[in-house]
Amino acid sequence: MPTPERGVGLPHSGGCPPKCRHSFGGEITVSGDKSGDIAQIVCGHVAQPGDDPGCTHNEWVTVLQPTLSLWDEPPSRHTDRIVADATDRMAWLKARARGVTATDVARLSGPKALRALALEKLLGTGFGGNAFTAHGRLREPEIAHWARRVYGMQASSALFHADGRPDHLATPDGWRELGSRLELCEIKTTNSAWKSIPRHYLRQVWWQQYVLGAERTLVVWEQHDDFVPVGAEPECRWVDRDENEIHRLVVLADALLVALKR
Repeated sequence: MPTPERGVGLPHSGGCPPKCRHSFGGEITVSGDKSGDIAQIVCGHVAQPGDDPGCTHNEWVTVLQPTLSLWDEPPSRHTDRIVADATDRMAWLKARARGVTATDVARLSGPKALRALALEKLLGTGFGGNAFTAHGRLREPEIAHWARRVYGMQASSALFHADGRPDHLATPDGWRELGSRLELCEIKTTNSAWKSIPRHYLRQVWWQQYVLGAERTLVVWEQHDDFVPVGAEPECRWVDRDENEIHRLVVLADALLVALKR
């Protein structure tokens, strides 16, 4: 039901005539249907010289043009927001360069990190990978196969943009749908034992959830010793969506975009 805003003039029929131009300071309750919304206005207005003698200030009126809608357009499906795919690496890298990715956001711990990241994105780093990133790329398909077999996660290499924000980007390692609920998968390899998921990876996960509209993420990691997997199976943990963290990351990401345009 559309709801009028407090303190604004209300176009209406019935109740106070148009000649009464007082400032509203009372209560509004709304009910109605598609043909029009009915509002009871208790304005508390004290009659002034010049008011229409027939003005009744506590009255049922028909609000012809409500000023605020409580219904937003539903977000578009994540599959309708694919920008590129990592199978075409050059197109994927070019698309990532135009916005803020989950990899970028993982580093956004605060203003100092933001400035450093802005310089790197503007000037480049020359980093093309190392033995650890090569091992991660080698093991990821095997870990993804485990996540699909055990949790039904569909492997993905697609780059998505957020609903209404083409410069907010993410490439999760996998996802699944349970009815209308979307859940993601993020895969990591590490040479150390984790008691908890490192904070920079959590930022990456929350950003991906925001971009795709997911409720939670299965973080799967495989520990290795000198690039040899330690356990028979990887470890995993669910991470729930955190709106407060997401809001903070969106603010930092937008600040980064502003810095890149200076």
